[in-house]
Formats: sequence, C-alpha cells, structure tokens
Amino acid sequence: MQAAPFEVPTIYFHGTRAALGAGDMLGPGFRSNFGSGRDANHVYFTATLDAAVWGAELAVGDGPGRIYLVEPTGEFEDDPNLTDKKFPGNPTRSYRSKEPVRVIGELWEWVGHPPEVLQAMKDNVAKLAAEGVEADD
Repeated sequence: MQAAPFEVPTIYFHGTRAALGAGDMLGPGFRSNFGSGRDANHVYFTATLDAAVWGAELAVGDGPGRIYLVEPTGEFEDDPNLTDKKFPGNPTRSYRSKEPVRVIGELWEWVGHPPEVLQAMKDNVAKLAAEGVEADD
C-alpha cells in the first residue's frame, strides 16, 4: 500500500520595520516601505527568506528590521517590480495582493546581508531614486 501524497503549505514572509503582532493585518492603503513613501496599492510578500531579509533591511524607518510570517487572505499575483523586469520568471517568489495578509508570527532569528553588500544595495536604491525610478504600484 502506497502512502497518499500530501502538500506542504508554502510559508510566506514580509520584511519591514513595523512592530506587529500575531493576528495583525497588513494591506494596501498604508505608507509604502520603499520609494517616496506614498500609500501602497498592494501589500507585498515573498516565499524566500532572502527577499524578506532585503525587505527588512531596506524598509524606511528607525526601528529594527523585522520579518513576519504571513498568510494571504485573498488572491495574489507575481510582483511585477521583480518578475520579468529584473529577474525572468519569479526566482525571488515575490508576490503582491490588493487583499490583506495576516501576521501569524515573527521570525526572531535571521541573518542580514554583509555590511558591504547592504551598503551597495542602499547606494543602488538611492541612485534609482535620484533618477526618478520608483516601483510600479
């Protein structure tokens, strides 16, 4: 007798500097973590820890970077800011939704990028901002 296959649920992450708790909802209509700080039309999340680390490290604000485990509450799509513009396909497994995501917990221990790698990314983000390049939303 062969065991029935089962599906392992996907774990999704959201990197930010906001202090949140289990059960909190993240959704569109709040100030974006990136760019000019306008209200976001989507909430962004990822299925890779590395992309969440970038989100936590690059988010605006003074608080510590945080990574939350989240679950989508509605439909979502590939993040067009990364998919096919910077990385063909979706290797970062980054998504966006007009529906909120629910915080189910916080990842307490994670490793950030080396300081020189983080600084290079911040320099690149600043250069793009100076050129007027901002994420599509």
